[in-house]
Amino acid sequence: MKSYYSLIVAGALLALGVVAPAGQARAEDKVKVTPVLTGLLNPSGLAAEPGTTHLLVSDSGAGRILCFHTDGWEYEKVITKFGKDVYGKGPMYDIGPLGLAFMGKQLVVGGGEKVDGEEVVSIFTMPPHGKSVTADKATTLGPIKAGAESGKGEGNFFGVAVTKDAIYITSNGDDTKGWILKSEISGGKAGPLKPFIATKSVVSVDAPAGITIDKHGHLVVGQMGEVTVAGDSLLTIYDEKGKLLASPKTGLSDIVGLAYSPKSGKLYAIDFSWADPKAGGLFRIDLSSEDKDATVKTEKLCSLDKPAAMAFGNDGALYVAEFGTQAEGSTVRPGRLLKIEGDL
Repeated sequence: MKSYYSLIVAGALLALGVVAPAGQARAEDKVKVTPVLTGLLNPSGLAAEPGTTHLLVSDSGAGRILCFHTDGWEYEKVITKFGKDVYGKGPMYDIGPLGLAFMGKQLVVGGGEKVDGEEVVSIFTMPPHGKSVTADKATTLGPIKAGAESGKGEGNFFGVAVTKDAIYITSNGDDTKGWILKSEISGGKAGPLKPFIATKSVVSVDAPAGITIDKHGHLVVGQMGEVTVAGDSLLTIYDEKGKLLASPKTGLSDIVGLAYSPKSGKLYAIDFSWADPKAGGLFRIDLSSEDKDATVKTEKLCSLDKPAAMAFGNDGALYVAEFGTQAEGSTVRPGRLLKIEGDL
């Protein structure tokens, strides 16, 4: 099967504007970094499909979600025709679908293509291999419109995490609140999307971005901070009722992704580092405790060019999506999907 892929994949990927490059690693990294897809546009979400070799990739600026097969580097489009919005303040980025996570066999997608107050969370049944669906075929949650809880309405649903009981969404709307949103799951179905934790009110730092779930069922959240300020990100931990357990400073600038290694149980973070992109990368985070006296120790494992999403694949490797930097005068999309291997 892989020999068959070797004959057809390169042409198929080039036709879609994506390339599967040869593996490569950088000598200065403490892990092996291998680009496995290039030609992406602002990829902003990753999720491993349970029980498969599939890794779902939110090719955000291109308005589509891709399925990457980690065992053969095969690639296909699975959800297309998302809309587009623009995010950021110098630089500005085209965005569409953002965070990804699975609820059983269904894919949960955080929206980024609409204005605040109109954004929705989309839930898709995965199409059969070789087939695709359009974005309008989703069941949707939300929107969170402007009102007493959110002065301007909520949007840019960047982080998605799912437990057996709920879907959690990090949102960038009312900057005075910094909401984490929640949808309770009952009978395998997601309920209404509602504001859950006003993180800015709790920790006095903007805004939640990366999110994951620890072994205790606690929410572990990267409180990103101001994009123009270096070193202001917090690692925050909340219990299932939304009570803050810990919020240590990290010294990182913009924590946009978090993931626990299924092998070691260690916590890893990616720092987009808006203020100084050269400082961005993959970090291991060692947390002393889960209480108000908690401290963290960070170790940089490799430099990355504007990393935006991370997930461990079912093959045990860590995958990271990075925006990259477009060369002056180039029309080549600089986004990449990276496979990261080592003592993780």
